[in-house]
Amino acid sequence: FKTQVVAACSSPGVSIAAVSMAHGVNANLARRWVLQAERRGGGTLARAANSAVLAAFVPVQLPPAEAEPATIRIELRQGTTAITVSWPCAAASQCAAWMRELLR
Repeated sequence: FKTQVVAACSSPGVSIAAVSMAHGVNANLARRWVLQAERRGGGTLARAANSAVLAAFVPVQLPPAEAEPATIRIELRQGTTAITVSWPCAAASQCAAWMRELLR
């Protein structure tokens, strides 16, 4: 039983607490068993090798993201009438001038 718990805890990416709970063992006790096994030479190298494999960098090529043009969105409401205006952000100063004229 102890050997099974230690083996399960020594797998890469496994939480000792999760393995302990699954086997009904205190997590501190399982951690002690793992340390004892490593001191006896029963897992340090294998665990280190597995960790090195998991930690390796793998480059991923992603296609360039298609950026949507940024827009200014203005909603005007009066009573039951609603108007929505979309204006390109690149022309923000013209949008401001239009708003000033509209609100006069």
